[in-house]
This record gives sequence, structure tokens and C-alpha cells, in this order.
Amino acid sequence: MSRSSHRRLPPIVPGETVDYKNMSLLRRFVGKRGGILPKQMNGLTPKQQRLMTSAVKLARISASSPIVNNET
Repeated sequence: MSRSSHRRLPPIVPGETVDYKNMSLLRRFVGKRGGILPKQMNGLTPKQQRLMTSAVKLARISASSPIVNNET
């Protein structure tokens, strides 16, 4: 089985900021039960995954994020 030669586009566009206040971005990376999706499922780079994890945790601490994602 050969791998594709082209790179897949990341789900975070370069203009978007990974911040705990950006709820529309955070909801895309939280599962139905409220867990952070692994990088194999969401296609983030390791650096983006670390930023996303810390942003989701900070949003949980500041209580600006719901624990369960009901929108998906």
C-alpha cells in the first residue's frame, strides 16, 4: 500500500488563533462526551495538538466551555 504524495491540509487555517475564547474552533476538536479528540482523528500537527489541548483545558477551568459537546 503506497502513501499519498500530497500533504493533507490542516484543519486549522493559518489565520485562526488557538485560544480558549475561540469556542467555534474548540468545539470541532471536542468529542460528543466532552473529551479532546486524539491527533490521529483530527489531523493536527503535534504542536497544534498541544496548543488545542491547553486551550480546551483552560476553557474548562474558566467555565466558558460546556463539558459535553451537544452540537455534533
